[in-house]
Amino acid sequence: MVRAAVLHGVGEAIRVEEIELPAPGPGQVRVRIAAAGVCHSDLSLADGTLDQAFPVVLGHEGSGTVAAVGEGVTHVSPGDPVLLIWAPPCGACWFCEHGEPHLCAKAMDASRVPYARLGDGTEVLPGLGTAAFAEETVVPAAGVVPLPPGAALEEAALLGCAVTTGTGAVWNTAQVPPGASVAVIGLGGVGLSAVQGARVAGATVIVAVDPDEGKRKLAVEMGATDALEPGADLGKRVRALTGGRGVDHAFECVGRSATIRAAWGLTRRGGMTTVVGVGGKDDKVEFSALELFHFARTLTGCVYGSTDPARDVPRLVAYVRDGRVDLGALVTARIGLDGIDEAFAAMRRGQGARSLVIPG
Repeated sequence: MVRAAVLHGVGEAIRVEEIELPAPGPGQVRVRIAAAGVCHSDLSLADGTLDQAFPVVLGHEGSGTVAAVGEGVTHVSPGDPVLLIWAPPCGACWFCEHGEPHLCAKAMDASRVPYARLGDGTEVLPGLGTAAFAEETVVPAAGVVPLPPGAALEEAALLGCAVTTGTGAVWNTAQVPPGASVAVIGLGGVGLSAVQGARVAGATVIVAVDPDEGKRKLAVEMGATDALEPGADLGKRVRALTGGRGVDHAFECVGRSATIRAAWGLTRRGGMTTVVGVGGKDDKVEFSALELFHFARTLTGCVYGSTDPARDVPRLVAYVRDGRVDLGALVTARIGLDGIDEAFAAMRRGQGARSLVIPG
């Protein structure tokens, strides 16, 4: 039996309970969790913005140590430090074969299959296939990537979602070139990672936008050249920083129609607006036919930073080792399993960058 943070329904409080976790079967890995980041996607599952069956153990941004491996697993062994990958590509579907592993048709298969049981025998689902809000979890072998010895294991958890998504949006989806101008709306873990990604990419103007002063200060420390509060005149202030044009690339990291429109409005003619935040299915964004023609902007979505774990995780680990990407600065709270509800509440208030759950 292991302790886990179990959610039994939309809007309910998380309960820290003991669950029965089986030994890993063929093609599975059991991981002892070192840390798990509290991501906005976890909140979206908890509050019903994204569909989720219950009971469930959430947490999809995690790192840990291999406790045991099932038959046929050869790329990791017990004792190895690993990163959890919540959307592991299968390598065989149409999307994987056409260079889009982040859109893998089978990446979410594990999330639909119960992986553990409560004390009364009730089956429990793994949130986004990983169930990292627990002392231990069992995941498909493709859902773990080895980390180099000596990696800061707790902070490495952020490579599982926030950092790969934010930097990937800049490097992979938008392919921001050196000398470009960038705006990032929403400075949670993903948005702050996008700021770091823009700095590493060589952007010369990086405008960070968020109502929270603390987050704006963090963004400047991570490479933003300007940090602005949102407001009716935001577009005017950004254009004043970019020769009257607007930015080449705007990244929306909130997931709301209002901020998507704001990011669109900050983008110059011929520029690119990338929607990174996960929004609700009923939150509609409206554009006129004339503005789509006139501004000639590109509007694109971004799933998981268009990430290929085999390519991007080693690159990010190297950047962290070299000091080009700072993981520690993203962590604004360290909590136990019983602190997740408060971390969700802080997220709703727009406070803090990343809460890191330390389950031990």
